[in-house]
Amino acid sequence: MESIINEIFTSELIKIIENRKTKILDIRSVDAYNGWKLHNEKRGGHIISAKSLPAKWIRYIDWIEIVRNKNIIPEDNIVIYGYTKQEAENVAKRFLRSGYDNVSVYNHFINEWSSNNDLPMRKLEHYRHLVPAEWVKNLITTGKADEYENNNYAVIQSHYRNRDAYLSGHIPGAIDMDTLALEDPDTWNRRSPEELKDALENME
Repeated sequence: MESIINEIFTSELIKIIENRKTKILDIRSVDAYNGWKLHNEKRGGHIISAKSLPAKWIRYIDWIEIVRNKNIIPEDNIVIYGYTKQEAENVAKRFLRSGYDNVSVYNHFINEWSSNNDLPMRKLEHYRHLVPAEWVKNLITTGKADEYENNNYAVIQSHYRNRDAYLSGHIPGAIDMDTLALEDPDTWNRRSPEELKDALENME
């Protein structure tokens, strides 16, 4: 008989969020966790103290190793949230099958948590520098993308002495750049601002 998955509500989550034994897991994409608003949520980012564990990872053969490396153990009180109830339940079932008994799902992230400025959230400080693939697609096909107002851009595929990787396939319109143009091969430190400017301005 399949275990019944417990659902937790906002008022309950607020009470246990600072408990050390509570592990809140954000199963959305890393892009959403970092700060991108991918489903029209009011605020981007993740619930404070949540760990990123994308739902698609449950298909990985080493999933349980990833979980343990994140210091998520069977004795913890697991709370799972994402964009959809179905995804959250799928991940919850995977935990239950793996010997985790204290598993709950939280299904009110968009309509209650992210919409309430009084509830704590965090996001990667410079998340705009790590854009989703869909963002790039929108930019090169329409000239527009979320949180971007410039119309002068370049898409660059970087590689280390392996231009064949670029030649074998790349994003339409992308140009290639060897990372040696960006890093000093002796120290592997980033080149000076002047050198970076010269390298970028003289790309073909």
